[in-house]
Amino acid sequence: MSEASTVLDILGVPKLYEGRSGHHHVQALESIDLSIREGEFISFVGPSGCGKTTLLKIIDGLLSASSGTILFDGQELVGVSKAIAYVFQDINLLPWKSVVENVEIGLVGRGQAPAERRRRALEVLDLVGLRGVAAEPPYTLSGGMQQRVGVARALAINPRVLLMDEPFGHLDNMTRETLQIEVSKIWLRMRMSIVFVTHDVDEAIFLSDRIAVFDLNPGRIVDILDVNLPHPRWEINVPAQPEA
Repeated sequence: MSEASTVLDILGVPKLYEGRSGHHHVQALESIDLSIREGEFISFVGPSGCGKTTLLKIIDGLLSASSGTILFDGQELVGVSKAIAYVFQDINLLPWKSVVENVEIGLVGRGQAPAERRRRALEVLDLVGLRGVAAEPPYTLSGGMQQRVGVARALAINPRVLLMDEPFGHLDNMTRETLQIEVSKIWLRMRMSIVFVTHDVDEAIFLSDRIAVFDLNPGRIVDILDVNLPHPRWEINVPAQPEA
Protein backbone atom coordinates (compact mmCIF):
# COMPACT_ATOMS: atom_id res chain seq x y z
CA MET A 1 0.00 0.00 0.00
CA SER A 2 1.58 3.25 -1.08
CA GLU A 3 2.17 6.21 1.18
CA ALA A 4 -0.34 8.29 -0.81
CA SER A 5 -3.17 5.89 0.07
CA THR A 6 -2.79 6.25 3.84
CA VAL A 7 -4.48 8.93 5.90
CA LEU A 8 -2.79 8.16 9.25
CA ASP A 9 0.68 6.75 9.83
CA ILE A 10 1.47 5.73 13.41
CA LEU A 11 5.25 5.49 13.70
CA GLY A 12 6.91 4.05 16.80
CA VAL A 13 4.22 5.18 19.27
CA PRO A 14 4.31 3.68 22.81
CA LYS A 15 2.57 4.78 26.03
CA LEU A 16 4.31 4.57 29.41
CA TYR A 17 2.85 5.65 32.73
CA GLU A 18 4.93 6.49 35.76
CA GLY A 19 4.54 3.91 38.53
CA ARG A 20 3.29 4.85 41.99
CA SER A 21 6.79 5.02 43.44
CA GLY A 22 7.95 7.28 40.62
CA HIS A 23 11.00 5.04 40.11
CA HIS A 24 9.62 2.73 37.44
CA HIS A 25 7.27 2.92 34.51
CA VAL A 26 4.26 0.85 33.48
CA GLN A 27 4.19 0.19 29.75
CA ALA A 28 0.55 0.35 28.71
CA LEU A 29 1.35 0.23 25.01
CA GLU A 30 4.38 -1.15 23.22
CA SER A 31 5.77 0.83 20.31
CA ILE A 32 3.08 0.75 17.60
CA ASP A 33 3.64 1.00 13.86
CA LEU A 34 0.41 1.07 11.87
CA SER A 35 -0.86 2.79 8.74
CA ILE A 36 -4.58 3.50 8.40
CA ARG A 37 -5.73 3.67 4.82
CA GLU A 38 -7.88 6.31 3.23
CA GLY A 39 -11.52 5.21 3.40
CA GLU A 40 -10.94 1.88 5.14
CA PHE A 41 -12.78 0.37 8.12
CA ILE A 42 -10.25 -1.09 10.58
CA SER A 43 -11.11 -2.61 13.95
CA PHE A 44 -8.95 -3.03 17.04
CA VAL A 45 -9.76 -6.32 18.80
CA GLY A 46 -8.27 -7.74 21.99
CA PRO A 47 -8.74 -8.26 25.73
CA SER A 48 -9.39 -5.48 28.23
CA GLY A 49 -6.25 -3.58 29.17
CA CYS A 50 -4.40 -4.27 25.91
CA GLY A 51 -4.15 -0.63 24.81
CA LYS A 52 -6.90 -0.40 22.17
CA THR A 53 -8.58 2.64 23.70
CA THR A 54 -5.22 4.13 24.71
CA LEU A 55 -4.12 4.12 21.07
CA LEU A 56 -7.45 5.59 19.96
CA LYS A 57 -7.07 8.45 22.45
CA ILE A 58 -3.49 9.10 21.34
CA ILE A 59 -4.68 9.36 17.72
CA ASP A 60 -7.37 11.83 18.81
CA GLY A 61 -4.98 13.92 20.89
CA LEU A 62 -6.76 13.13 24.18
CA LEU A 63 -3.58 11.41 25.41
CA SER A 64 0.01 12.18 24.52
CA ALA A 65 2.29 9.43 23.25
CA SER A 66 5.50 8.75 25.18
CA SER A 67 7.47 9.03 21.93
CA GLY A 68 7.10 8.45 18.21
CA THR A 69 5.10 10.33 15.61
CA ILE A 70 1.65 10.27 14.05
CA LEU A 71 1.33 11.64 10.53
CA PHE A 72 -1.96 12.87 9.09
CA ASP A 73 -1.71 13.15 5.30
CA GLY A 74 2.05 13.05 5.74
CA GLN A 75 2.16 15.96 8.20
CA GLU A 76 2.91 15.50 11.90
CA LEU A 77 -0.30 15.44 13.93
CA VAL A 78 -0.04 17.57 17.07
CA GLY A 79 -2.98 17.86 19.47
CA VAL A 80 -6.57 17.53 18.32
CA SER A 81 -7.36 17.57 14.60
CA LYS A 82 -10.58 19.08 13.27
CA ALA A 83 -10.62 16.29 10.68
CA ILE A 84 -10.91 13.54 13.34
CA ALA A 85 -14.07 12.77 15.33
CA TYR A 86 -14.52 10.47 18.33
CA VAL A 87 -17.56 8.40 19.37
CA PHE A 88 -17.27 7.37 23.02
CA GLN A 89 -18.75 4.28 24.63
CA ASP A 90 -20.49 6.60 27.12
CA ILE A 91 -21.88 9.31 24.91
CA ASN A 92 -22.53 11.88 27.69
CA LEU A 93 -25.26 13.86 25.97
CA LEU A 94 -26.18 17.14 27.68
CA PRO A 95 -29.66 16.60 29.19
CA TRP A 96 -30.58 20.30 29.21
CA LYS A 97 -30.05 20.58 25.45
CA SER A 98 -32.26 19.11 22.75
CA VAL A 99 -31.07 16.31 20.48
CA VAL A 100 -30.27 18.73 17.65
CA GLU A 101 -28.42 21.08 20.02
CA ASN A 102 -26.30 18.16 21.24
CA VAL A 103 -25.39 17.36 17.64
CA GLU A 104 -24.43 21.00 17.04
CA ILE A 105 -21.87 21.02 19.88
CA GLY A 106 -18.96 19.94 17.70
CA LEU A 107 -19.76 22.71 15.20
CA VAL A 108 -19.92 25.60 17.68
CA GLY A 109 -16.15 26.20 17.74
CA ARG A 110 -15.86 26.17 13.95
CA GLY A 111 -17.21 29.61 13.27
CA GLN A 112 -20.35 28.45 11.48
CA ALA A 113 -23.44 30.65 11.57
CA PRO A 114 -26.25 29.27 13.76
CA ALA A 115 -28.48 28.59 10.74
CA GLU A 116 -25.70 26.61 9.03
CA ARG A 117 -25.02 24.62 12.21
CA ARG A 118 -28.70 23.75 12.47
CA ARG A 119 -28.91 22.74 8.82
CA ARG A 120 -25.91 20.40 9.16
CA ALA A 121 -27.14 18.91 12.45
CA LEU A 122 -30.55 18.12 10.95
CA GLU A 123 -28.84 16.63 7.88
CA VAL A 124 -26.86 14.12 9.94
CA LEU A 125 -29.83 13.37 12.21
CA ASP A 126 -31.68 12.46 9.02
CA LEU A 127 -28.75 10.19 8.11
CA VAL A 128 -29.10 8.24 11.40
CA GLY A 129 -32.91 8.23 11.27
CA LEU A 130 -33.52 10.67 14.13
CA ARG A 131 -34.70 13.89 12.50
CA GLY A 132 -38.15 13.28 13.95
CA VAL A 133 -36.86 13.60 17.54
CA ALA A 134 -34.53 16.58 16.91
CA ALA A 135 -36.39 18.83 19.36
CA GLU A 136 -36.63 16.25 22.16
CA PRO A 137 -34.35 16.08 25.22
CA PRO A 138 -31.95 13.12 24.91
CA TYR A 139 -33.06 11.44 28.16
CA THR A 140 -36.39 10.60 26.51
CA LEU A 141 -34.61 8.36 23.98
CA SER A 142 -33.64 4.70 24.22
CA GLY A 143 -30.00 3.71 24.67
CA GLY A 144 -29.68 2.82 21.00
CA MET A 145 -31.18 6.13 19.91
CA GLN A 146 -28.86 8.04 22.25
CA GLN A 147 -25.89 6.25 20.70
CA ARG A 148 -27.14 7.30 17.27
CA VAL A 149 -27.14 10.90 18.51
CA GLY A 150 -23.50 10.39 19.52
CA VAL A 151 -22.70 9.10 16.04
CA ALA A 152 -24.55 12.05 14.46
CA ARG A 153 -22.61 14.50 16.65
CA ALA A 154 -19.34 13.01 15.35
CA LEU A 155 -20.52 12.96 11.72
CA ALA A 156 -21.63 16.60 11.86
CA ILE A 157 -18.05 17.83 11.47
CA ASN A 158 -17.69 15.70 8.30
CA PRO A 159 -14.55 13.94 9.57
CA ARG A 160 -11.90 12.30 7.43
CA VAL A 161 -11.31 9.82 10.28
CA LEU A 162 -13.99 8.57 12.68
CA LEU A 163 -12.77 6.91 15.90
CA MET A 164 -15.33 4.67 17.64
CA ASP A 165 -14.57 3.28 21.12
CA GLU A 166 -16.80 0.24 21.75
CA PRO A 167 -19.86 2.33 20.89
CA PHE A 168 -22.29 -0.58 21.09
CA GLY A 169 -20.84 -2.34 24.13
CA HIS A 170 -23.72 -1.47 26.49
CA LEU A 171 -26.53 -2.29 24.08
CA ASP A 172 -28.66 -5.42 23.75
CA ASN A 173 -27.89 -7.77 20.87
CA MET A 174 -30.78 -6.71 18.63
CA THR A 175 -30.02 -3.00 18.99
CA ARG A 176 -26.31 -3.65 18.48
CA GLU A 177 -26.93 -5.56 15.24
CA THR A 178 -29.20 -2.78 13.96
CA LEU A 179 -26.56 -0.14 14.67
CA GLN A 180 -23.82 -2.24 13.09
CA ILE A 181 -25.80 -2.19 9.85
CA GLU A 182 -26.46 1.55 10.16
CA VAL A 183 -22.79 2.36 10.73
CA SER A 184 -21.83 0.14 7.80
CA LYS A 185 -24.32 1.98 5.56
CA ILE A 186 -23.03 5.37 6.71
CA TRP A 187 -19.45 4.31 6.05
CA LEU A 188 -20.27 3.01 2.57
CA ARG A 189 -22.01 6.30 1.82
CA MET A 190 -19.46 8.73 3.29
CA ARG A 191 -16.25 6.68 2.89
CA MET A 192 -14.31 8.26 5.71
CA SER A 193 -11.74 6.07 7.49
CA ILE A 194 -13.23 4.41 10.57
CA VAL A 195 -11.13 3.03 13.45
CA PHE A 196 -13.39 0.88 15.62
CA VAL A 197 -12.56 -0.62 19.02
CA THR A 198 -14.44 -3.77 20.04
CA HIS A 199 -14.15 -6.95 22.11
CA ASP A 200 -16.49 -8.72 19.70
CA VAL A 201 -14.72 -10.62 16.91
CA ASP A 202 -17.98 -11.21 15.02
CA GLU A 203 -18.70 -7.47 15.09
CA ALA A 204 -15.21 -6.74 13.77
CA ILE A 205 -15.59 -9.27 10.93
CA PHE A 206 -19.00 -7.87 9.96
CA LEU A 207 -17.78 -4.26 9.80
CA SER A 208 -14.11 -4.26 8.88
CA ASP A 209 -11.73 -4.37 5.94
CA ARG A 210 -8.88 -5.16 8.37
CA ILE A 211 -8.63 -6.23 12.01
CA ALA A 212 -5.67 -5.34 14.21
CA VAL A 213 -5.39 -7.99 16.93
CA PHE A 214 -4.01 -6.75 20.26
CA ASP A 215 -2.50 -8.64 23.18
CA LEU A 216 -1.50 -7.35 26.60
CA ASN A 217 1.42 -7.06 29.04
CA PRO A 218 2.40 -4.82 27.36
CA GLY A 219 -0.40 -3.81 25.02
CA ARG A 220 0.69 -4.43 21.44
CA ILE A 221 -0.51 -5.44 17.97
CA VAL A 222 0.28 -9.10 17.34
CA ASP A 223 -1.43 -9.56 13.97
CA ILE A 224 -3.33 -7.68 11.27
CA LEU A 225 -5.95 -9.68 9.42
CA ASP A 226 -7.64 -8.86 6.12
CA VAL A 227 -11.38 -9.53 5.95
CA ASN A 228 -11.91 -10.67 2.37
CA LEU A 229 -15.70 -10.48 2.26
CA PRO A 230 -17.69 -8.23 -0.09
CA HIS A 231 -19.69 -5.22 1.06
CA PRO A 232 -22.51 -4.71 1.88
CA ARG A 233 -22.32 -7.49 4.43
CA TRP A 234 -25.87 -7.26 5.79
CA GLU A 235 -26.94 -8.95 2.53
CA ILE A 236 -24.82 -12.06 3.21
CA ASN A 237 -24.64 -14.55 6.08
CA VAL A 238 -21.22 -13.50 7.38
CA PRO A 239 -20.74 -16.32 9.96
CA ALA A 240 -21.37 -18.90 7.23
CA GLN A 241 -18.57 -17.59 5.02
CA PRO A 242 -15.46 -19.82 5.00
CA GLU A 243 -13.24 -16.71 4.72
CA ALA A 244 -14.61 -15.43 8.06
